[in-house]
Amino acid sequence: MYVCSCFGITEAQVKKHADAGACTPRQIASACKAGTDCGGCVRRIQALLGRDCSRRDLVGQQREPVAAAAVGQPMAMPVAAAPDVRLPDAA
Repeated sequence: MYVCSCFGITEAQVKKHADAGACTPRQIASACKAGTDCGGCVRRIQALLGRDCSRRDLVGQQREPVAAAAVGQPMAMPVAAAPDVRLPDAA
């Protein structure tokens, strides 16, 4: 069954990335782009990950980020937020 129709990502692919260490939707997105277009699949990804990586199990553990090479996909680079710029009112 497809989880992300934008990129054609299946439940099996999400579970494969989770088995490789991805425990958040952001890590899944870095691995296969799922959730990065329309965002409609993010809740489904969260539900799938919730079964594999509960927050309680991660308390006190250091988890390494998922390496893109481990799943054969390029990693996305994070985008810095734009500074809050206010223009003076026109006189």
